[in-house]
Amino acid sequence: MEAFERILNWVNKLLRLIGGIAVVGMMAVTCLDVICRGFDHPIIWAVDLVGFLALTSLACALPITHAEGGHVGVDLFVGKLTPKTQAYFDTITSLVSCILFGIVAWQMWLYAAELSSKGEVSMTVQIPKAPFIYLVSVCFVVLTLAIFADFVRHAGKAVKG
Repeated sequence: MEAFERILNWVNKLLRLIGGIAVVGMMAVTCLDVICRGFDHPIIWAVDLVGFLALTSLACALPITHAEGGHVGVDLFVGKLTPKTQAYFDTITSLVSCILFGIVAWQMWLYAAELSSKGEVSMTVQIPKAPFIYLVSVCFVVLTLAIFADFVRHAGKAVKG
């Protein structure tokens, strides 16, 4: 399990880097577009590119945010339970989340394949959409694997008591 988590951490760091580069790219394109608009020469492809970069940054942030516990959680009820009951609750929640996000990853992959087969592109610059949707699917796979690691950890706590 340690090797699995090391690989998962490495992939999370890579996705963090890709997401960070996408955010910097969004900032650069937006600033350049604003400057060019000041000279009556807007960049027509800016909206398409910023949209794809935003999608990339958000998708890449999902797994690392989960790994760092950055998602919002409300534990008004669970916080009052015993540690063993909390472990059971966390195990069930992790299992359901793992199944849900696994299905989302699979469906996103199918959607990307459909877009690819139809040759779907962005409106202004004709950038293919499928590679970005494939990236989203991969990010959901990584998120699912991170949740699975939590499931194993929580199940271990629930069994040990």
